[in-house]
Amino acid sequence: MITAQHLTKRYGDRAAVDDISFVARPGRVTGFLGPNGAGKSTTMRMLCGLTTPTSGTSTILGKPFRALPCPGRSIGVLLDASAQHAGRTGRETLALSARLMGLPAARVDETLAQVGLTDQEARGRTRTYSLGMRQRLGLAHALLGDPAVLMLDEPANGLDPAGIRWMRDLLRGFAAEGGTVLLSSHLLREMEAVCDDLVIIGGGRVLAHDSAAALLSGPSTRVRSEDDGALASALAGAGHDVERADDGSLATTAATHEVGRVALAAAIALTELRAATTTGLEQLFFDTTAPHGREEISA
Repeated sequence: MITAQHLTKRYGDRAAVDDISFVARPGRVTGFLGPNGAGKSTTMRMLCGLTTPTSGTSTILGKPFRALPCPGRSIGVLLDASAQHAGRTGRETLALSARLMGLPAARVDETLAQVGLTDQEARGRTRTYSLGMRQRLGLAHALLGDPAVLMLDEPANGLDPAGIRWMRDLLRGFAAEGGTVLLSSHLLREMEAVCDDLVIIGGGRVLAHDSAAALLSGPSTRVRSEDDGALASALAGAGHDVERADDGSLATTAATHEVGRVALAAAIALTELRAATTTGLEQLFFDTTAPHGREEISA
């Protein structure tokens, strides 16, 4: 489990992270989302002890990161796949970490196989690696100590579609075995496919934090009638939220049978009645972060 409690990081008068609290739970993949400059990287660096918070606390498996006796055996971290010694081979990179963590040499081969790096690729200098190979090596490093927690920042960058699907299956399998995953990415469709919970931040603050199912559930019913104004008033009077959807229909939290009952009682003829689809993550992301995003302006 990862727990952040009122994490704040200030640089002078600027708050890069402002009172962020959330929990990433075992057995679940938690998506950590936000526009550029939202404070995601700073938060993740505070969680793994690379940046000291101005205030607030965080724990990994119930302990501050720096109190873990051998952090690599508790949490696997991938924040920057390019931060690897260019002159070492992939195998040397993992072998050195394995020795530092007191792991058997066989663990290196097991992890290389787990992330799909061949023996020939593992013998190559990391300076020759493609971005996708660096991502696989970085993930191998995160998995090396057989941790219970993974914290990954943009791990799918540079992967082809087959690699992205492989990454998704690996993370889902890790969570299914009871592991905790905190995953940051701008690949919103992939995040929607893999995440159980979502934490969305902007301007250094948490804007939304709940299960993906709860956050992505939209109004349950779409309806049209011969008098939408009267129907909207009747539904609101019955205690249901109602709004005008982009396609001109009414979107309401009432179930379809309840809409029919209210319309019958109000003597309003319905022309369309259907269950609504859920809100997509892309739309949720833009709706939630709109005041905090950066608009790129070209000269």
